[in-house]
Amino acid sequence: MRKTPASPRITPRLRAACVAIALGATSATALAGSPANASPSGDTSRLSRDTTQFKGVNWADPRDNFADDPVVLSGLSTSDTYAQTYTKASRVISAFRANLGANTVRLPINPYTVNGSYWKSYRGVIDAASDKGFKVILSYWEGTGARKDGFIDDTATYWPMWDTVVKAYKGDKHVYFEPMNEPHGYTDTEWADIAAQWLATYPKVPRNRVFVSGAGYNDHVTSVCADPRLKGTYLSLHHYGFWKEYATYDQWVADLKERIGDCANRTVADEFGAPMTTGFDYNKPTPDNNFINYVQAVTDTFRELKMGSVYWPGLRTDDTYSLQTLTGNPARPWLATTNQSGADRLAWGWGRGKPVQP
Repeated sequence: MRKTPASPRITPRLRAACVAIALGATSATALAGSPANASPSGDTSRLSRDTTQFKGVNWADPRDNFADDPVVLSGLSTSDTYAQTYTKASRVISAFRANLGANTVRLPINPYTVNGSYWKSYRGVIDAASDKGFKVILSYWEGTGARKDGFIDDTATYWPMWDTVVKAYKGDKHVYFEPMNEPHGYTDTEWADIAAQWLATYPKVPRNRVFVSGAGYNDHVTSVCADPRLKGTYLSLHHYGFWKEYATYDQWVADLKERIGDCANRTVADEFGAPMTTGFDYNKPTPDNNFINYVQAVTDTFRELKMGSVYWPGLRTDDTYSLQTLTGNPARPWLATTNQSGADRLAWGWGRGKPVQP
């Protein structure tokens, strides 16, 4: 999730050039023994006519998923065994479905999580969600502090991470792969190059199980949509009300549509959100309230354009945007809804429920 813009860096392009060189070197190793121009398997030319099949929420680490150690989702612990993780995750996933009608969950990964000992336990989350028929979007998050700069932190650990994840889940039709969350350190072209490299490195992953992030803070998909090398993938868009101090309903609709262009049939908004614990009524038109204008505008637009959406966050401890909160026995958790009107608007964006009443 983007809370504030990243601080300017003195030499971002120098860093990008180094990353590009490292990617090329890694590519040669990763593709050894495979045809250089191998075509990806699966459906590369046709996706569903809309993306409304993705009705989801993000489940996040309380630290916003930016970490220099394993990501630990709210309600979980690194001391949990696989069985304990699976049990907790099964209940959280069931609560997402029962409370919100969700069928998709987006989860963070990083090299510390996948390349270390916690991976065995963390797989319990992915497996529990998949076993319940949920679609699971796995997205790479960069580190924190100086490493929170919109670049891949370390290609020497990034590619082995994906090697492990792809090997484990390429055969699971419920699992989708998002090479990077908010790649804002790169130019549009640099990011498209990396996304294309990911596809070439894993040619056996069907393209209709890959989410290519929009450029910048995932804030526009028009550039990746236009790149023929990325044909057949889904595109992920992020969109937030705090990006503007104030905008009308119509201005929010126009802003969102400009970022999507003519690519709605491939696009899933896999992050969008607004304050849910502050008492706002998102079912009531309130023209002087920026966040209410925003939520009503984006959910109407998702419904109109037949776009899937994944709310940020479904669950994140101590986040005012969180639509769910943990309840009950920590070993057997359940969830409660923090704002029913927010849940109503989420359902409306997914094609259910009733419109806002004047």
